[in-house]
Amino acid sequence: MEPMRVPVHIERDDEANLYSAYVPDIPGCGEGQTVAEAIEDLKESLRAYIEVRGTDKAIACVRPRAQVLELDLTEVARG
Repeated sequence: MEPMRVPVHIERDDEANLYSAYVPDIPGCGEGQTVAEAIEDLKESLRAYIEVRGTDKAIACVRPRAQVLELDLTEVARG
């Protein structure tokens, strides 16, 4: 089977002092005190999802990658 790479989003919660990691099209997430811990927790969540749904159905729910752009909100606010 060919590799199926998916984007992983990582967010930092300063209040909880935790990182969260998730794949936008797949339910579940990972958490940890470090990025590495959050990724490992996410992998466990993904394994469980794939085990229940099956590899083909898990891959089928992933949409093609979108282009990600960034906007400067101060520039947007100025018009």
